[in-house]
Amino acid sequence: MPEARADAATQGEIAACHGCDLLQRVPPLRAGARARCARCGQVVASRSRDPFDLPLALTVTALVVLAVANLAPLMELSAVGRHASTTILGGARQMWLDGQRLTASVVAFCAVAAPAFYLAFLLVVLFGARRYVVPAWVGQALRLAKSMQAWAMLEVMLLGILVALIKIAELAKVRPGIGMYAVGCLVLLFPAIAVTFDADDVWRRIAWRHGGSARRDASAEGIA
Repeated sequence: MPEARADAATQGEIAACHGCDLLQRVPPLRAGARARCARCGQVVASRSRDPFDLPLALTVTALVVLAVANLAPLMELSAVGRHASTTILGGARQMWLDGQRLTASVVAFCAVAAPAFYLAFLLVVLFGARRYVVPAWVGQALRLAKSMQAWAMLEVMLLGILVALIKIAELAKVRPGIGMYAVGCLVLLFPAIAVTFDADDVWRRIAWRHGGSARRDASAEGIA
């Protein structure tokens, strides 16, 4: 079995092209390199220059910013001498008290729980992948992180907030709070994490019991 794993690592891994679905063997890539499809030329695989340290720093930053976004006021309203402010959790709670329990649950899950779970699972993956022998539970944590990422809809919430601000501005004086800026930072941090984090590199560090055969080799090229 060790000889089989060493042979698979030498030959490379099998990947399907996203453009033409051709199965091909991807050669081992150095940091900053990428492999193109042998048939259509589309990028099949790439390897980040800094697959763990930069995503880890961005993830920790995103967790801190997420806490600020949930605890700090999103906006402050002033009308006829009265002032009010609200937070994400406060808005979800108010919708729950007003009888809109389904909407409140969706907002709380997509804007608070899903992003928090995604970042927490990703943090577990990044710490686990740094170990010399990557444990099997890292793969499970990575799957959970991917499933939570699909439900983290901060950009949708931010768009809804901006639309509400435009409408409320006609009736009251609106001033964005710290939470609003924090949500805006999260909308930028999440794509940054996705771009810098190399999930394939994590999967390569986990030993697999079964291998496969390739139909054609992909061509590797370096990135200057």
